[in-house]
Amino acid sequence: QLQLVESGGGWVQPGGSLRLSCAASGFTLDYHAVGWFRQAPGKEREGLTCINMHDGSTYFADSGKGRFTIARDNAKNTVYLQMNGLKPEDTAVYYCAAAGGTLEKLHRLCVYLRDFDYWGQGTQVTVSS
Repeated sequence: QLQLVESGGGWVQPGGSLRLSCAASGFTLDYHAVGWFRQAPGKEREGLTCINMHDGSTYFADSGKGRFTIARDNAKNTVYLQMNGLKPEDTAVYYCAAAGGTLEKLHRLCVYLRDFDYWGQGTQVTVSS
């Protein structure tokens, strides 16, 4: 069974940090793009960042630049989202998603942060004092 499982969410005070994990099972991420997204209550889902698991290229949407970094561990079939300087407006459910294909497709997936095939169930991040 193909599955993505996010973990690492929780409550953190403003200015704090969290590292989210996205672990894949049932398939290898080697020739996939993996993106991180979030959805706050009453808002549309937005893409944050993406990594090409084949060559490690990273991409950031405006909302993910500066405070967020993405990293991969191909041996563990896992992608991480490091979030620093968290703000109350970062409160949301965070999702990872993956899709495979040619190098050209992986690039396109990450540039546009859409058309991903597999999604995790999400992990809640709450930033408040």
